[in-house]
Amino acid sequence: MAGGSACGGPARVEAASRLPAMAKQQRAVRIEQKSQLAAMQALESKSDEELEAETRFRAAAQAILGARAAERYDAKAAREHFTKALASARPQERLQIRRMANVSLALAERRAGDLKAATERLGVESPTAWQLRGLRLIGLIAPPSSAGILARIRGIVVVIAAIIGILGLGFGIIEGIGQAAGGISLDLAIFYGVLLAVVAVTVAVLIGRRRQKAAVAKRREAVQARSQGR
Repeated sequence: MAGGSACGGPARVEAASRLPAMAKQQRAVRIEQKSQLAAMQALESKSDEELEAETRFRAAAQAILGARAAERYDAKAAREHFTKALASARPQERLQIRRMANVSLALAERRAGDLKAATERLGVESPTAWQLRGLRLIGLIAPPSSAGILARIRGIVVVIAAIIGILGLGFGIIEGIGQAAGGISLDLAIFYGVLLAVVAVTVAVLIGRRRQKAAVAKRREAVQARSQGR
C-alpha cells in the first residue's frame, strides 16, 4: 500500500501540474475561435484583393467575399468562397459559417422563401415582405443561370411586357394631363410619356438599391454582433 501511494503520489502531482497549462491552452483556443468570426468587422473595410490575400483569418475573409458575391447575385462565386471558408474554419466555426452561406446563396439564387428561413436559423432579422417580393420579382426578371432556358425566355418576355406597360402608363398620364389642359400633340405626349417612364423607373431603381444596401448592411451587422457574442 505504501509503495502504491509512493508511486501514485508523483503521478498525481504531475497531473495536477498539467491542469493550469491545459486550462490556459483551452482559453487560448476559445479566444482564437471567437476572434476568427469577430475579425469580420475589421476585415469588412478591406478590398477583395486584400481579402483574397488574407491568411490569418482566411475563413472570415472568404465568408465576406462570399457575401459580397451574393450581393452581386453571383451564386457560383459565392459558393466557391464559402467552400473555401468552410475548409479553412475550425469545426466549432463551421456551423455559423454554413448558416451564413445558406443566407447568401439564397439571396444570390433569388430564393425568397429559403432566404427567410435561412435568416431565421442564423438568428438575425428576416427580410420584410416588400424585400421578399422584390427578390421574387428579380428572380422572375433575371433568373439565376441554374434556372434553365425557359426561365430566361420568360424573364425576357416579362421585361418586354413591363417596358410596354410602363411606357403606355406614362403616355396615358401625359395624354390625360394634356387633354385636361386644353390638348396636346401626339408627338409631345409620346416624348413626355417616355421621359416620365424613364424618370419613374430610375427613381424606383435608386430607392430599391438603397433599401437593399441598407438591409444587407443591417443583416451583416447582426451577424457580426452574434458572432462576437459567441
